[in-house]
Amino acid sequence: MCQNHKELEQNPSHFEESEEVVAHTDLSWESHRDLIRGMRFFDPHIHMVSRTTDDYEAMRDAGIVALIEPAFWVGQPRTGLSTFKDYFSSLVGWERFRSSQFGIKHYCTIGLNSREANNEPLAEQVMEILPLYLYKEGVVGVGEIGFDDQTAAEEKYYRLQLELAKKAKLPVQIHTPHRDKKRGTERSMAIALEHGIDPSWVIVDHNNEETVKSVLDQGFWAAFTIYPFTKMSNERMVKIVEQYGPERIMVNSAADWGISDPLAIPKTAVLMKLNGISDEAIRLVTYQNAIDAFAKSGQIDVSDFENGLTIDQSQKFNGNTILRGGQEPGAKKTNTLIIK
Repeated sequence: MCQNHKELEQNPSHFEESEEVVAHTDLSWESHRDLIRGMRFFDPHIHMVSRTTDDYEAMRDAGIVALIEPAFWVGQPRTGLSTFKDYFSSLVGWERFRSSQFGIKHYCTIGLNSREANNEPLAEQVMEILPLYLYKEGVVGVGEIGFDDQTAAEEKYYRLQLELAKKAKLPVQIHTPHRDKKRGTERSMAIALEHGIDPSWVIVDHNNEETVKSVLDQGFWAAFTIYPFTKMSNERMVKIVEQYGPERIMVNSAADWGISDPLAIPKTAVLMKLNGISDEAIRLVTYQNAIDAFAKSGQIDVSDFENGLTIDQSQKFNGNTILRGGQEPGAKKTNTLIIK
């Protein structure tokens, strides 16, 4: 389990591989999932465009009723502006539809990610189109933005996007760097304050033990990413909630195209239950706090999802459907060798 300062400093970006081995547990998910039966969860950071329909089904079955998908790096450099347009359009279009087909309400944040801010000619073009997407239905913030390598270009476009957030009256979702995290987190918060942004409108993401106190003390929201083998384990997350309480803390999975777990939130909720954390505290850090933070956008109405979405898999989006080759709506996959 990685808890010492030296190891935390070595945590790489979640875009990269890590050789770190963090935590292991003999507790199985299947044998403990009934502990959270009936609970609702909200994942405020997950990249569903990288995930499968099996993930959507597993998330719904585990109690995840809504999610936020931040715009991020797709794993390799984009070659032109049109790829950003297609990607942003998918976040407010096809992916939102795909999520609804599995009973999960989909929101997103839109922004130029920190890594691609370093391609300045392309970044300039992206900045011009961001306002076209920030005002669309279901966009609950500007994100994920901030620092990766903490370059001058990253700071330039971070500042410009803070101004866009102010103008659009949207919360800001900050990606904090995994190299020199403490300095990058402090720098991110200082710049946000310099731009006159109320900390209650800023969600500082990817926190750990060395950043959480300062983030909370300065009035920001502190988000934690539960990630296998790097970032934050759910055992460490339990200890943070025990130490700091549930106020202004939220948990996410940041599941993406890499090795990650879309059930990180319900699994963390189980571990919190096993460690005696109250149901109300679990509800706050796995559901309500994320809603409160991003509802400042005016885009979230819990009545849209708190009792579940009506699933109609016969629906189409621009003539397309999740049903392939004449599949029937609501058909259940079986775990057999024969695929019918």
